[in-house]
Amino acid sequence: QAQLVESGGGLVQAGDSLRLSCAASGRTFSSYTMAWFRQVPGKEREFVAAISSDSGTINYADSVKGRFTISRDNAKNEVNLQMNSLKPEDTAIYYCAASSRYSRYSQNYNYWGQGTQVTVSS
Repeated sequence: QAQLVESGGGLVQAGDSLRLSCAASGRTFSSYTMAWFRQVPGKEREFVAAISSDSGTINYADSVKGRFTISRDNAKNEVNLQMNSLKPEDTAIYYCAASSRYSRYSQNYNYWGQGTQVTVSS
């Protein structure tokens, strides 16, 4: 059974960095677009970043552009999100997702992890 498992979340102070990882198992995701989304309770899930299967196309939400970097290692079946200069408004549950098409929209993603909490204190 295909599974995505996130790790690396935690509690940090504003200005700190965190690196989230997403390990895929049960199938190879090397041909899939991988993405990170985030969600605050009571709000809709929000796009953060996406990376195409060959890493040739990458997009970021305007709110994280210049601070976050998405990368992937197809040999390890892994995708990462390096988050620098964190702000309190980055506080959310962060989800890893996989899609057979390149998209910024959560409804196009077929596989989801369970999420990892990121909390940024001011």
